[in-house]
Amino acid sequence: MNADAVLNVYIDLNLLLVAGIGVWLALRWVLSKSKLGLEFIRQQKVLTWMVAGLLLAPLLADWLSGSLITGAPNLSDMLVAQYLNGNVGMSAQDFQGWLSAREGFERDMLLGQSGLAQVIWAGLALGALVSVLFTLRAALALRGIVKRSYLLRKIGQVELRVSDTTRVAFSTRGLRKRYVVLPAAMLEAGEDLHMVVAHELQHFRHGDVEVEFLFEALRPLLFWNPAFFLWRQEIRAMREYACDQALVRRHGFDARAYCECLIRACERAMAAQRGVQLSTPTVGLVDLRAKRRGATLRRRIEAATVARNSREARMGWMMLSLSLVSLTFATALLIQRPADWSHDRIMLSTIVNLERMKARNATAESTTMPEGFVFSTY
Repeated sequence: MNADAVLNVYIDLNLLLVAGIGVWLALRWVLSKSKLGLEFIRQQKVLTWMVAGLLLAPLLADWLSGSLITGAPNLSDMLVAQYLNGNVGMSAQDFQGWLSAREGFERDMLLGQSGLAQVIWAGLALGALVSVLFTLRAALALRGIVKRSYLLRKIGQVELRVSDTTRVAFSTRGLRKRYVVLPAAMLEAGEDLHMVVAHELQHFRHGDVEVEFLFEALRPLLFWNPAFFLWRQEIRAMREYACDQALVRRHGFDARAYCECLIRACERAMAAQRGVQLSTPTVGLVDLRAKRRGATLRRRIEAATVARNSREARMGWMMLSLSLVSLTFATALLIQRPADWSHDRIMLSTIVNLERMKARNATAESTTMPEGFVFSTY
């Protein structure tokens, strides 16, 4: 893949993230108006499929448009067709300039000769470097917490460890091992200890820790895009709701006791002077990064206490996931650049040339001498 293709995929990814978060927020609002709004387990699966589609769609669309699919419809050709049909009130020159703005921007960025392109490249490089350094610093701090903790017991490949330096239980992983780190004060609360461990193990079952690592890896590339942080916020909130709901629906799990455990954990987190670094790739019982802990806690209790919907249509949720993924890939194909000159684009170019000739003739006719001679601009 050459530099032009890499830049094109990068721009497509950012555009899809912006469009996708709008679709997801609208869908979540619609679901919130029905009983399905509290089915967080299914919503998390839909969200996971959608995010996976957003990340893979630009690469797949670039590959398909360049190898398998030739002459596929794209948004640019559709807009040109609308202009030729008289549905766009704009001069041909202005319309062509607006239509080719992205191509011009990509060309300037690849050449890197303009001052704006150099500033953008410098900003991207500096922001990526700061993000990497910040993540490395936080990861080293996390490694220190795990290393200074004490091994309590092992459950398969998961190590339960006790730490004196954290007030909130959290889970993380290395290349081969997975860790659940518990505050030392929690050892005195046997019932809470059991629920917290079950909560963190549920995160491992859902793959939430790996998703957190993925978002940390993408941050140096997408740090400037607000849609990226909105997606990460949605992922973090949804994973807690889904985890709480999955736990209390297990046979023999006391929902009331679990909610009381959440309240106590939130109180300890708010009273803590220092906790886990905000950007570390961890998944905690209580997210210290949440800005509205009261609202988040209330939502988690609602998720934990809602009754299971006996008429839950799994096939419907699956179809919704497939529809969103299909919509994502279709959008990625539509925003691809045209592969060659179509008949409509040739017509638009002809109209642009005619407008330029008309403008030149008008200028030549207006530039006259008193004797009636005309200075031609050709």
